[in-house]
Amino acid sequence: MDLSKYIRDVENFPKEGVLFKDITPLLLSPEATREALRQLVAQAEGLGVTKVAAVESRGFFFGSLIANELGVGYVPVRKKGKLPYETISMEYDLEYGTDVVEIHADAINKGDKVLIHDDVLATGGTAEAVMKLVEKAGGEVVLMSFLMKLNFLHGEEKLAGKTVKCLFEY
Repeated sequence: MDLSKYIRDVENFPKEGVLFKDITPLLLSPEATREALRQLVAQAEGLGVTKVAAVESRGFFFGSLIANELGVGYVPVRKKGKLPYETISMEYDLEYGTDVVEIHADAINKGDKVLIHDDVLATGGTAEAVMKLVEKAGGEVVLMSFLMKLNFLHGEEKLAGKTVKCLFEY
């Protein structure tokens, strides 16, 4: 199945000059969603994953499904102030300013082998922050998983030394 036909280009979104890669058509097709999930899960085989951490919000679409298929715990990574229990956080730089991601303080145990999933690897800032957050919590990042990677933004450079896998590259 050619999953690339389920990724729609939307010009000038969210702002002028940006070509947005829309995964909604993929999510609308049960067959394409199942195939994407199969491929994402296959990337994790043999890694001994014990937790999947997925990034708000579009990383949630496949993150919980991957965790379920692997039979492991699921850790939602959210923006500051969105989780109801005690949290640990990591601040990171944006183009203009900073942001913060958080997980529950008890979500990752020392020695957990963590797969981090998000929909897209762009500049790498969010992915790097989540990687550092997982390591701060005592986890070992064994895979950085993405639906797609925007090569021209060089985000993978911020994840040096980590295994990065994606289904689509642009």
